[in-house]
Amino acid sequence: MQEEYIKRISKILTFIDENLDTDLSLQTISKMAFYSPFHLHRLFKAITNETLSSYVTRKRIERTAMMLIHDKEFSIAEISGKYGFKNDSTFSRTFKKIYGQSPTEFRRSNLGNFSKISKVHSNNGKANYITEEYLCNIDSLKNWLKINAKVKITEMPKKNLAYVTQIGTNGIEGSFQRIVKWATPRELLTRSDSNICRVFHDSFKITDGDKIRMSIGILTSHEIKVDGYVELTTMERGKSIVGNFVIEPKEFEKSWNSLFIWMNENGYKKAERYPYEIFHNNFNEHPENKCIVDLHIPIA
Repeated sequence: MQEEYIKRISKILTFIDENLDTDLSLQTISKMAFYSPFHLHRLFKAITNETLSSYVTRKRIERTAMMLIHDKEFSIAEISGKYGFKNDSTFSRTFKKIYGQSPTEFRRSNLGNFSKISKVHSNNGKANYITEEYLCNIDSLKNWLKINAKVKITEMPKKNLAYVTQIGTNGIEGSFQRIVKWATPRELLTRSDSNICRVFHDSFKITDGDKIRMSIGILTSHEIKVDGYVELTTMERGKSIVGNFVIEPKEFEKSWNSLFIWMNENGYKKAERYPYEIFHNNFNEHPENKCIVDLHIPIA
């Protein structure tokens, strides 16, 4: 698939994420992307494995799910209306199709506790979503965080991110290798303030793993020019909870879970900005194959 097509679809995905509460019809996005509706429909499906309409609906439902969990001050009607659902029955039916619960049931089962959503297969072969308890209880996660991390609140400066887009968990290593291959001859990784970074545009809590969108790239305070398959964006200045970890790759989920628990128990609220990771080493070169990494949760 041509690099230019992939980059243009990546820009469309960013546009959709930033405008979920506006008109996102095929015609509207086609004009923005300078494609015919027919061409965009085929290209979008080829790259994302979803139709544009299905993608927009899923993203809107996932955004309402996050609000149902974290924004108890808003009613279900207010949340559904914010993202363009004209009536309660349409919203409830669409929501239940994805999560297997009505919005009311989903909020009741998730609000006020630390849970995750996972995809399972029911007896009739259809996929649905259920709420599970964490594999480790909250106390053990809190103790694990005390032993394995240093947590602080930091004002992060504005930086540039040269990145490639990764959709789904399959092929993540390839994306890391592509950005390293691009950065190495430009000597970006030899600079003291430049690090490999991974930004999560979706949450594993509400989005299936094969649909998670990530930006994997080089984060730096220097001016940077991109070409080929690499894109450029800005990470805006803002306050973050930062957890410094030395962990095995299999411990990332536990690390993120424990850090979000710390956020909630200390009275902080996540900002609209996306969580991200900053890597300080190549884990393959570590004597215990561990990652030295900072996990960042942007806060309001």
